[in-house]
Amino acid sequence: MSQGRGLAFLGLAWATIFVAFATATGWDRFASPDSLQNLLRQATIVSMASIGATFVIVRGAIDLSVGSSVALVTVVTAAVLRDGGHPVLAAVSGVATAVMVGGLNGGLVRAQRISPFIATLGTLLVVRGLAKGLAQDQKIDAPLSMLRWLTAKVPAGSSWMLVPPGVWITLASAVLAAVVLKRSVFGRNIVASGSNETAAHMAGIATGASMVGAFLVGGLAAGMAGLLQFSRLTVGDPTVAVGLELDVIAAVVIGGASLSGGRGSVAGSLLGALVMATIRAGCSQWGLPNWVQEITTGAIIVLAVALDRVRAREPVQI
Repeated sequence: MSQGRGLAFLGLAWATIFVAFATATGWDRFASPDSLQNLLRQATIVSMASIGATFVIVRGAIDLSVGSSVALVTVVTAAVLRDGGHPVLAAVSGVATAVMVGGLNGGLVRAQRISPFIATLGTLLVVRGLAKGLAQDQKIDAPLSMLRWLTAKVPAGSSWMLVPPGVWITLASAVLAAVVLKRSVFGRNIVASGSNETAAHMAGIATGASMVGAFLVGGLAAGMAGLLQFSRLTVGDPTVAVGLELDVIAAVVIGGASLSGGRGSVAGSLLGALVMATIRAGCSQWGLPNWVQEITTGAIIVLAVALDRVRAREPVQI
């Protein structure tokens, strides 16, 4: 299936899911402007993180530390604000922390020849522990700042924005990432290395550098997702975003990426994230309990891997 047909099919699947939930819960409730705005607000965190995860997965790797990075970003951001730092400094500090985690992941995989699955499983625990240590196992209260407007509901006086700034930032980031992945030398090297690392190396591509670069992009996106998460919480929470990495991986794979590398698109990842956010919102408005939502999410992840296996026609190996 071509990428264009795959995106069209995914878009049709999302529309079908949306119509089904809107019919079941009521169009005036599920499809109202406020509900649509809330849906997009809820989808921004997974969407932003999935942008970076697309680079990692296309490169043929995996990153299990995304959720922990998001939690650490909220803690660092809140700590800087609590200590009197400017919101811009707090945001930069949080994002830079996530980028360093991405660099650590890439360095472990490249220099130590550790499997991406094992390396990021280790950093998942290390980073989560670091977040809890910095926060002393409690939430960090931070003074209100302009960061809270990233995902805040658009006020009546700013209705021209249609959606919160965080949604626009996510869309702009997606456009930039798509151009980089498809049009730049860096992006083409990632695709080539993910498709066949040996052939890419023999062709003169620095496959090790492409691996580190992919993880750095993943860290940057996780940092931005962490800022969006902090905007929603307005506190630093070391326990937040547990399991987020699974939602992100599922979104990327649903969007057409292959867990064996070499295939994927940013647009597909965003659609995958939107599908998952729609299902969550629909289950919530339908009054389904949390355990049903968790079962649904797990089923989606299994389905995503099954779809990847069908597309690749080969066993999935991580």
